[in-house]
This record gives sequence, C-alpha cells and structure tokens, in this order.
Amino acid sequence: MSQATVAIVAGAGGALGHATTAALAASGLTVVALDRSEHAMSDLGDAVHKEAADPGDPGAVTRLIDRIAAKVGPPRVLVNTVGAFRPGDALATTPETLRLMLDVNLGPALWLSQAVVPHMRRQGSGAIVHVTARPGLEPASGMAAYSVSKGALVHLTRTLDLELRPYGIRVNAVAPQLIDTASNRAMFPAGVIAHAVAPEAIAGVIAFLVSEAAAPVSGAILPVYGG
Repeated sequence: MSQATVAIVAGAGGALGHATTAALAASGLTVVALDRSEHAMSDLGDAVHKEAADPGDPGAVTRLIDRIAAKVGPPRVLVNTVGAFRPGDALATTPETLRLMLDVNLGPALWLSQAVVPHMRRQGSGAIVHVTARPGLEPASGMAAYSVSKGALVHLTRTLDLELRPYGIRVNAVAPQLIDTASNRAMFPAGVIAHAVAPEAIAGVIAFLVSEAAAPVSGAILPVYGG
C-alpha cells in the first residue's frame, strides 16, 4: 500500500493499539490513532494523527470518521483493538457485566465498521481487522460474558466479510489467547504470563492482514495464541 493510504487504529491508547500504530506507520501508512483517552495516546509521536472519541458512541464515531476523511484522507484500513475483560462464571454474571462486555467488545466493532465502509466503498477497496480472543472461538469457564462478547465479535467479523467482500472490502480478525501487557501481568500469575504473546508480535500479524500481501485473505479468524 502506498504512503497515501490512511489507516485508523481504534483503541490506540492500549498496548496492542500502540504496537499496531507503530507497525502500520512503519509500513508506510498514514495512521490516525483513535482512543477515548487523549492522554493514553500522548506518547505515540508527532507523525501519528490523534483523535479522542468514545468508540462506543455510534454518532460520535461517524462524525469523527467523516472528519478524518475530510482532513487526512478517506480511510482504507481500520484496525479495531478496543476491548475489555471481566471474569465471572455464567451463573454469577450480572446484567451490568454482560452489558459492559457487549458495549466494549462488540459495539465499537460494528459502529466503526459502519462509519468507515462508505469511504471504503467509494474507493473500491478496504481492509478491516478486529481483535477477538481465543474464548470467542473455544468456550472457556470463568469468563462467560467476555467469551460471549468475543464470540459475537467473531460472528460479526464473518458476517461483515460476506456483506462487504463484493465491494472489495476484506474483513478479518486476530484471536489472541493472552497478550503480554502491564495490566495482564498484574492480573495473572507468572506461570500464565510466561505464555503470553507480545503486542508487537500480534501487531505484525495485523500489519500483514491489512497489506496487499494478504489480498486473498478475507473472513479469516487467525489464532495468535503463542506457545
């Protein structure tokens, strides 16, 4: 892809968002970082455009994407790294936890996709990558609401692929098991973290998926489970 290709990275304030922003910028894309926290993006560097907005607000997302298209250029790449984790068995899950997991792990993926697709359709091509998780593909105990929300994201990714492929827009997802982040190091024991995958490694897979080298790949959910 040329340097004129505009890529939006949502959830850019997090560890995977940081790594993905760096990987896409290094591949020559013009990157717009999006996060609800402006402070979380402060160390991304001056070469990256930064926009603060709530990705869970569909109206705000649409207005922001349209503004980015007018100011920076129409997006041809969207990477959605927005996500949250809450543990809990199915029988102990509260309405608040279920709502939070769906609002964070599913909603932004749909609202962001809706906002970028009109611009991609006008260009005749695009690449979208969402970040789901292994429990979205394989049931896991102790994280019912999280697993359900990530499973819904897997299904949304495949649905978007079917609906958007005729317009030249590819939709894929990566599915980590555990990402090596500061918050996860604080949450999980050392023996578990030893098998976590570095954000930079996952970002490399994402960078491949949005590149021309991955042109034949659409509707894929790529496991990035680590060792």
